[in-house]
Amino acid sequence: MTSEIVIDVQQKEISIALMEDKRLVEYQTEPRSASFTVGNIYMAKVKKLMPGLNACFVDVGYERDAFLHYLDLGNQFNSYEKYLKQVQSDRKKLYPFAKATQQPELKKDGSVQTTLSVGQEVLVQIVKEPISTKGPRLTGELSFAGRYLVLIPFGDKISVSSKIKSSEERARLKQLLQSIRPKNCGIIVRTVAEGKRVAELDTELKVLTKRWEDAIVKVQKTQKRPQLVFEETSRAVALIRDLFNPTYENIYVNDADVYNEVKQYVTLIAPEKAGIVKLYKGSVPIFDNFNITKQIKSSFGKTINFKHGAYLIIEHTEAMHVVDVNSGNRSRKVEGQEANALDVNLGAADELARQLRLRDMGGIIIVDFIDMNLAEDRQLLYERMCQNMQQDRARHNILPLSKFGLMQITRQRVRPAMDVNVEETCPTCFGKGTIKSSILFTDQLERKIDYLVNNIGIKRFYLHVHPYVAAYINKGVWSLKRRWQMKYGTGVKVIASGKLAFLQYEFYDKDKQYLDMQEEIESK
Repeated sequence: MTSEIVIDVQQKEISIALMEDKRLVEYQTEPRSASFTVGNIYMAKVKKLMPGLNACFVDVGYERDAFLHYLDLGNQFNSYEKYLKQVQSDRKKLYPFAKATQQPELKKDGSVQTTLSVGQEVLVQIVKEPISTKGPRLTGELSFAGRYLVLIPFGDKISVSSKIKSSEERARLKQLLQSIRPKNCGIIVRTVAEGKRVAELDTELKVLTKRWEDAIVKVQKTQKRPQLVFEETSRAVALIRDLFNPTYENIYVNDADVYNEVKQYVTLIAPEKAGIVKLYKGSVPIFDNFNITKQIKSSFGKTINFKHGAYLIIEHTEAMHVVDVNSGNRSRKVEGQEANALDVNLGAADELARQLRLRDMGGIIIVDFIDMNLAEDRQLLYERMCQNMQQDRARHNILPLSKFGLMQITRQRVRPAMDVNVEETCPTCFGKGTIKSSILFTDQLERKIDYLVNNIGIKRFYLHVHPYVAAYINKGVWSLKRRWQMKYGTGVKVIASGKLAFLQYEFYDKDKQYLDMQEEIESK
């Protein structure tokens, strides 16, 4: 299996696609200004105590207060509290972390009322992004994740991933890290650290320790609350950190700054693979070039076709996701209804496992498979689903089919499910139902070009239009595009973009920065 990552960096958002054998399996998109990412650490203030829930609401600067349960404060909450007081007592000289003293662990049967007070400052980390009407979920047990290791301030032990089975390797890693472990810090050894040399582990440990030290310096120097003291690495780097493996063939990026950031990180963790990071310079949109736009359009939405006419219907409610499996108009197998039902269900299990990763669906998922009478067929379907989900990094639990033919799946949810609207609102009438004559569309485009060249003074730019419109503009020897270039200069470039609706268009300057021409449309 070959894996590739394609990163599309736009002015307002960044999108990341993971391809396995040219098939889209993971997709994430978010505004470039997005904050409140999982892993961010804040110096925040307690806003309100909730004794009935044994929890409190904390102000981290989000529109809704974040939620912090007493049990999420962490065993070392008392140690953090004392050290933070020592740090903030002197704004000029930082109290060394190595001199911090471990305090008694927080009682598990304690109360939030006796531990915290309104207005108290706490150091917290986001473990779940805001979802729907809920604010972020917090923890007081901080951690700094790297490729091979996770650093836990005030931790007292070294833990090795249970996926490393060899007892000799586990003992080797523990012994190595015991010799380089910073004082007052615990370490979790991740699975990919198996077989790594001490120099590689020591280099990453120093990077993680520096992040913790920089966060404490921010706490000491500033008094503004709430305050972001540590920001998780960018989505592109964070995804590569968690997913990266030696089988990757290519990582394509269409932005020079993000390319340098990704290249620097890959060079740090795997110098021999630095060459797989490539800067995409093509004029065709990067997602169109790798056939990702079409896969996004066909893979999201309510109805998902998967093979021979069979399809899934996916509904999202407040409490859970519900999936219905339908055989559609597929031809019946000669072997009979049972064999047909098994074939459709196995195909549905393959597609559903992909959809869970692709949409990052979390919480409770209920799947209504086609009824099967034979117990061995039901067991085969359960085993197929478990096998497909082995590629999923999120924690999950799958139950066998119930007597009603339902499969129950729970999957870890740390951010909102990816919901891409594949239905297109008419860009000309905005859903009103009437549009200007489409034969005048190219005249409208020419007015825009004339305005850019002669009024604003932009001589070189890209015009993105629907592929059908691009074909019309480019057709013939004496094409419309050729006439525009003769009239306004050869800096006019027409690009076919699959993400645009039929009469939709976008202008970009020579540096691929979006030019907003919508306001001028309204004034015409």
